Amino acid sequence: MVFESILGGIFGALNSTFNPFIQAVGPMIAILIIATIIAFVITLANKLLVDQDRLQYLQKEMKEFQQEMMEARKSNDPKALEKMQKKQMEFMDIQKEMMTNSFKPMIVTFLPIIIVFWWISANPLLNRLIIELPTFVYWILLVPLWHALPFYGNTTPGAPEMSITWLGWYILCSFAFSIIFRKLMGLKSGGM
Repeated sequence: MVFESILGGIFGALNSTFNPFIQAVGPMIAILIIATIIAFVITLANKLLVDQDRLQYLQKEMKEFQQEMMEARKSNDPKALEKMQKKQMEFMDIQKEMMTNSFKPMIVTFLPIIIVFWWISANPLLNRLIIELPTFVYWILLVPLWHALPFYGNTTPGAPEMSITWLGWYILCSFAFSIIFRKLMGLKSGGM
């Protein structure tokens, strides 16, 4: 009950603040702007919370270790394999450090983003968005695969077959702007 009233208050504040804007620009542009803002915030969190030079160094170390392990396996040399087994503990520490670094931005951004997604899915000005795609775009973006997924499928009654909902539009916009922001902010590693 308390959770629902808190969430209701948050949604009420978001609705009263943003619904006039959504009505002015339309749901397609509103979701584009929301996706752009969220992509910027996530990228900025990555830039500020992750030591990019250290991450790049760790990735290089990991790649070298994997290369050495592959060569040891190919050679079938018991001594080389034993050496690599001992080195595996060091490799585990590297993996642990990389995971810890990559989780920092997620910890900061997860809850606000979940609230925004929940709000979008509950807001009739946004959640009814359907975008019909040209045939080429529909196939090149592998939309039929997304429609086959039970949690995403194109289940909107009356929606054209070659269309995406607000979530598909958000994913496309977010992906594109994440790439742009990562380049502009000079992030060295992949990820979103």
